[in-house]
Amino acid sequence: MIHTNLPTADDMQLLARLCPQLSARDLPLRFSYGGQTVRGMTDAFKCVCHKERISSEIVRTTWSGIDKNGLEIRAQLTKYRDFPVYEWCFFFTNRSRKNSLHIKKPTIAVQFDGQHPTLEHSNGDNCRKSGYSVVTDPVNEQITLAPENGRSCFGAFPYMRLDFDSYGLDLAIGWPAQWEAVFTPNETGVSLRVSQQSFNAYLKPGESIRTPRLTVLCFTGDDSRGRNLWRRWYLRHILPREKNGEGMRPRLFAHTYRINDMDEFTGITEDNQLRAINEYDRREAKPDAWWIDAGWYPCDGEWTTTGTWKADKQRMPAGLGPIGKLCKEKGMDLLLWFEPERCKKDTLLYKEHPEWLLNLTDAEGNEDNNYLVNYADPDCLAYMTDLLDKRIKAYGVTIFRQDFNFTYTVPLQYWLQHEEEGRTGMLENLHTQGLLQLWDSLLERNPGLLIDSCASGGTRNDLDIMRRSVPLQYTDVGLRNHVLKQKQYRLMFEWIPYFRSHVMNGDNAEGGYEPESNKPMDEFAYHSAMVPAMTTMLEYNDPEPLFELTRKMVPIWRKAATMQLSGDYYPLSECNNDPKDWYAVQFDCPEKHEGYIQIIRNTQAAQPRFNIRPKVRPGRKYRLVNAVTGETVMLTSSQLEKGLQFYLERRSAELWFYRHERQSEEE
Repeated sequence: MIHTNLPTADDMQLLARLCPQLSARDLPLRFSYGGQTVRGMTDAFKCVCHKERISSEIVRTTWSGIDKNGLEIRAQLTKYRDFPVYEWCFFFTNRSRKNSLHIKKPTIAVQFDGQHPTLEHSNGDNCRKSGYSVVTDPVNEQITLAPENGRSCFGAFPYMRLDFDSYGLDLAIGWPAQWEAVFTPNETGVSLRVSQQSFNAYLKPGESIRTPRLTVLCFTGDDSRGRNLWRRWYLRHILPREKNGEGMRPRLFAHTYRINDMDEFTGITEDNQLRAINEYDRREAKPDAWWIDAGWYPCDGEWTTTGTWKADKQRMPAGLGPIGKLCKEKGMDLLLWFEPERCKKDTLLYKEHPEWLLNLTDAEGNEDNNYLVNYADPDCLAYMTDLLDKRIKAYGVTIFRQDFNFTYTVPLQYWLQHEEEGRTGMLENLHTQGLLQLWDSLLERNPGLLIDSCASGGTRNDLDIMRRSVPLQYTDVGLRNHVLKQKQYRLMFEWIPYFRSHVMNGDNAEGGYEPESNKPMDEFAYHSAMVPAMTTMLEYNDPEPLFELTRKMVPIWRKAATMQLSGDYYPLSECNNDPKDWYAVQFDCPEKHEGYIQIIRNTQAAQPRFNIRPKVRPGRKYRLVNAVTGETVMLTSSQLEKGLQFYLERRSAELWFYRHERQSEEE
């Protein structure tokens, strides 16, 4: 039976209990200041409190004050009136004309009371097949979570669930760099401390720093309620909206990957891009967006040569403007890839502004061939903002894709090597603020622009990044591996519900994925890519049967994806990255009395049948329609509650859309 996934009075009362009215001295802030421990905002800061209504659904309370040394602190509490959610973030600014006293590790410190706490957490996207794994630990000793090397989702996922006997908490951290969360059991429950992992610095005159942002959603009931309350809040308040103000729509992408057998997109030309777009349209498979990834700039066939952010005139003498113009005429978005935080030698940025580039040297003094563009430098940030804005406008870009390929030469090491003495963590803090400011400026200057966050896949998708973007490349791992994607989907649907998958096959003749194959697209590949955004991997010159398949499956995907963006999510099977398993999922849209169930028998699943128990509403009759065959089945809630049994061939799938209405007394 499905219980309500709307906020209840009990949820909102829980919010009021966990986040009561506070005085300045009781604010959940801890830090060292000039060697002295500070808790809250003491009388020395002469604090004032201001409350403002951001919208009909959001109220923000700000405490601010300045001490005799000129250090200003702002404490920001955001509470949602339509969901049981609150958020903390703290800001420090030196308003004096001299360096501040040392500030050490500003920390958000909150206490949650309850019995038998358990913590569900993940390793995020670690660029390996072991990524997106979930662990549940009892909090009977201190648990410290932190990502690796300055990427917010690499090795630790900044989304987690803390459960007590009588309630639960969905927690998220907004900080696209090196955060830390420490859970410590105590006599009444659990204390949580959230901070930038290392910070011990003075502020120069006029400088500002901030803490990570902590978001807390409170819920009563089981984890299924917590999961879907989070999804509903995220879809309402976090996911970027379309230009017309409506919620995000599903998007189908197409491109010419490795055209002319050249790496990535280094083979694109104005001619082949215009021809491909027109051919998709002619063959009635027009995508929602045209995708141009790495390699459109001068790079001599090596896409990693980043730092000259203008179109290669040899291949596109008029720039990308004609391609953007055609996309607009066809009613399509144009997605264009940038990596403006990484620079190589002998590129335009390297030659013109070497002072903005941070290098990395090893113990022998050897310099890495990647330079980190220093967004902590205001002049660099202003230059990059103007440059990217100019390209967006000139090329007709509507989806700005920013990558961050510091997978092995990691950003944290660049910041550490270039820190000033006595300023640990300062460069990281300023760079992180600069990144977010860059995106805010691009969004402000280009109304309707959508940002795609990528960082060698999904290694930087914390909540502050997601407030401004979507993760169209949530991982680079297993794009052809159906069962690995099922495992990844499990976490993404729960926490970051807008993402993209590829219609690809990687199973081999034995039904395994080692070694991985590259079979042509088929129905199974489409079934294995049913998420809100999709790339068909269809090429404009592919044979007609592949276009027929696309025209058949895309409407099914689009209807399912629309339900994913308005419905509640119910995993109906385990997701263990095992081809011997079945996979089943349900999305239910209670306000519309509709939804769908999908069942996949994976490539090595020996059992020919699989039973599921879908979530249903009592006293209803359900009309289920097979999305591919059109077969229709009528069942009552009582019948569905007893379970459904499916018989499928290996490596096959079914998707059943349903609608339901009240059952008459006679029935």
